[in-house]
Amino acid sequence: MSSPGPSPELDQRFSAPDATPTSWDAAREALASAELFWIATVRSTGRPHVTPLPAVWRDETLYFCTGPEEQKGVNLARNPECVLTTGTNLWKSGLDLSVEGRARRVTDETLLRAPAAAWEEKYDGDWVFEVSDGAFHHGGGTAHVFGVEPRRILVFAKGDFAQTRFRFDRG
Repeated sequence: MSSPGPSPELDQRFSAPDATPTSWDAAREALASAELFWIATVRSTGRPHVTPLPAVWRDETLYFCTGPEEQKGVNLARNPECVLTTGTNLWKSGLDLSVEGRARRVTDETLLRAPAAAWEEKYDGDWVFEVSDGAFHHGGGTAHVFGVEPRRILVFAKGDFAQTRFRFDRG
């Protein structure tokens, strides 16, 4: 059974006068069904790095993977703070979401099996990973897996133009 989740906070400054906040159920469903996310990390020079990637939402955590030599992997090894975004590129319909948090590398093989199965199911077998040595393995090599437990999620409802914030007590 899932927890009731955080309370939505409507930001009136960026919302239509008659807007209502997006529910946690709607935000969670959008995170679970999104096929593509964009991750923003920070290079050693302080410049941003943004790139698309697939991810899975499971147990209130957003999981993604990357090769340790890829720029996002290098950046996260130095600074685990990141933002993952998803949504639509339509102006007046859909939801856009921004997930802020700290990427934590997951190496426990028991924990890794659930996201690996979720990837295979969600992406209809396009992403099949073998779990061993604390990582995902596939035809392209080894991928480190990261989980982001959100500190804050912003949801932008388009058409209704409502900005909703969800805060999580993560320390």
